[in-house]
Amino acid sequence: MKANMSSSSSTRYRSFFVFPILFAVLFLGLLIPSSADNRHVINFRSPGLYPEGLTWDPRDQHFLVGSLHSRTIHSVSDAGVIETLISDLDLPENSTILGLAVDSTNRRLLACIQSLPPLPPFSALASYDLRSGGRRVFLSPLPSLPGDDEDIARDVANDVAVDFKGNAYVTNSAKNFIWKVDRDGAASIFSKSPLFNSQPVAADADASFRDCGLNGIVYISKGYLLVVQSNTGKVFKVDEDSGNARLVLLNGDLIAADGMTRRRRDGTVMVVSQKKLWLLKSQDSWSEGVVYDEIDLDIEGFPTAVTVAGRDRIYVLYGRVMEGIMGSSYKEEGAREWFGIEEVWSEKEGGEDKIWLYVLIGFGFAYFCFWRFQMKKLITNMDKKIT
Repeated sequence: MKANMSSSSSTRYRSFFVFPILFAVLFLGLLIPSSADNRHVINFRSPGLYPEGLTWDPRDQHFLVGSLHSRTIHSVSDAGVIETLISDLDLPENSTILGLAVDSTNRRLLACIQSLPPLPPFSALASYDLRSGGRRVFLSPLPSLPGDDEDIARDVANDVAVDFKGNAYVTNSAKNFIWKVDRDGAASIFSKSPLFNSQPVAADADASFRDCGLNGIVYISKGYLLVVQSNTGKVFKVDEDSGNARLVLLNGDLIAADGMTRRRRDGTVMVVSQKKLWLLKSQDSWSEGVVYDEIDLDIEGFPTAVTVAGRDRIYVLYGRVMEGIMGSSYKEEGAREWFGIEEVWSEKEGGEDKIWLYVLIGFGFAYFCFWRFQMKKLITNMDKKIT
């Protein structure tokens, strides 16, 4: 009888010992990233689209892309299904849709509209109501500086950011100033700081970017904007009330910078160029900043925009825009049909995540050892009482 009871106790002990091990193995298997996990790559087909702008709609959970020639804006699902969301035939024919931004508070989509040579000059900001399937709210022409001759040097509405009040801020890449368009569509020149023209053009700036000034822009809820300048690689901090600008001190220049976005979780700023993606952080509200990672991109894809999608994942747009500018359009036979949106992953950020993962595993293992010791004592005491 005692032998049977002792055998039963041993069986109970083995059960208490084996099941937690199995649980721990399964738990660690879920936590440790699989080497088979790949970056999310989205290929979508739209002949002759050549999208330059990219943003993410967090409510409808899809990407939004513009177009080089077709006066359309499209949604792209994470599986690559593309649908025409907006077709605005009131825009000048062959208009280019550049920067895009979703105003989540007011459920609007803001789009920079631009006519490239040889079309007549035209720069505007369009607002579309996402709640009504893309009905246009306004189309606001953007004013030139007094005395400017648009026939000699045209404005270029490039990128847009929006604050929580619905005010939009649009960069002028040709003349280095920023427009402001309020929620009702009233447009004005917001910031023409002399600082924007104070920095020398980088000696190694590509010829296609030597005349491209202010470009990507993001709004920071603490009361300022960050804007990057393509031909100098500099970043400026712009007060949202006064429009006054300050140069952000960085540990490197972002030459040929284009689109820009920000991750709200930790304040990381991402800046894309045709060759690489930079990740920036600041500890003092962007008086100074540091480029803590540089990620090489596919140059042939000509990346122009970056956005943060679900679960803080970073995506860049490969729109092949230069190919479209050189002559191919959606009307031409043989125009490119496929384009891409690809996830970009930082090895340095991944390394930090792994460190915390190993710390958690260590705590878990220590807790398991403590639990095993306690259970062993409990089984031993039970055996003594039974004996």
